Amino acid sequence: MEPSPMIVSGRSFSLPAKREVGPKTGCLFKITFFCKLKFNSLLDISKVKHPKNLKSFALFTIQVDFSKNKKKNKCDILMSLSGKKIWIDIEEPKAGIMFKSLFKKFEDEKATLMITARDFDSTFQIMDDTGFKYIKVGRHGGDSLVGKLEAYSERVQDLLPYVTEFNPDFFVTFGSVEGVRISFGLQIRSIGFSDEPRSYHVSKLLFPFIDKIITPKCIPQEQYERLCADPEKIIRMNALDEIAWLSTYRPNLKNLQEYDIEKGRYILLRTEPSTASYLVNQMKPEETLLAKFFPSIYEEFSDYKYFILVRSEMQEQWLKSQLKDYADKKNVIITRYLPHITDLCFYAALVISGGGTIIRESSLLNIPSLEFFPGETPPQDLFLIKNGFSLEHIKESEEIIKRSIEILKNGPTSSRFNLSYREKISQFENPIDICFNYVKEKLKKQ
Repeated sequence: MEPSPMIVSGRSFSLPAKREVGPKTGCLFKITFFCKLKFNSLLDISKVKHPKNLKSFALFTIQVDFSKNKKKNKCDILMSLSGKKIWIDIEEPKAGIMFKSLFKKFEDEKATLMITARDFDSTFQIMDDTGFKYIKVGRHGGDSLVGKLEAYSERVQDLLPYVTEFNPDFFVTFGSVEGVRISFGLQIRSIGFSDEPRSYHVSKLLFPFIDKIITPKCIPQEQYERLCADPEKIIRMNALDEIAWLSTYRPNLKNLQEYDIEKGRYILLRTEPSTASYLVNQMKPEETLLAKFFPSIYEEFSDYKYFILVRSEMQEQWLKSQLKDYADKKNVIITRYLPHITDLCFYAALVISGGGTIIRESSLLNIPSLEFFPGETPPQDLFLIKNGFSLEHIKESEEIIKRSIEILKNGPTSSRFNLSYREKISQFENPIDICFNYVKEKLKKQ
């Protein structure tokens, strides 16, 4: 009996009507084909064994992934990254949140991953939440230049044995200067992200050595080139980093039960990144302007719950000492980590932050967002303001108090807790797709 023809198209093909399915291993099936081949593109068939008297037929075995279709069954040959090794280094909390979907994409493509992470802020807790295995390597150097240099040199030495043993084909990072130095020295291809050319020292150590750097179009390219970024290495994206996880985000009201709160009845506050190199000379590492304006807001709305997310133990202790009158208040939580942070943003009455990531995240989600960063408004925040997102940059404490009270008195708009934000976000590119597609293309050519 002559089998049905099978159309081969490089990555995928239609199954013949007759097929023998062997034991299932995970999501993979072992299938033996005896079919007539009709080629419509180039394909390596060096392992195909032809019966002597049937030149147009082939008997061979492959492993495939099944995906059902209502009209016909289809299967994909094992993904093209099978056998490839990718090292990913996570140096800050944002990278852990942003790269979760990237981990999955690479794993779905059967790549072998080695994920390393640095002890900084809530990075380890966030990595634990992703469910992916990772290796804890190194620490943040704190607020002093000597401390930063010592931590850098120590981490390079600690990472190196893991990297040489793993022998990766590609290195992916957000902005790990230690990882980029190692990948450059070992001639491992690399790609990263940068939305903070204000981080002068990090940028100067990152841009000359990385192969490709993905940057938002709203940040002038000249800012990167002034910091030794080769224009040929820069990939421009019509997006902000936060869209990497917000493009697929779905609000989950049930996560508020963990905190015993109701939507619209609490405020989320975030301190400044006071140990960042671009703030070293502007404020002490333990300080935050939040201590000045919080009491006045609390007095007006003492029936709300307040979550204050700090960046370090030193900052936490300092803030608790400044707000000691609120130490026995059950509705005031000062902490370095909050699970389900995006849900906490989405259902908050107001988000007030001295740093970029959370304030851009909340703004993109259509949440009233006040930023008190003690410097010029960064380009990506100006971009959000100009495009009608709910972000305001206010530096003076009295103005922050005034505007916060005004927002809370007015209450949420009718569209506040719906999914209208998704339409706005959909107009942008997904940063993770850009990174993933670049790495995949390069590794396929290897």
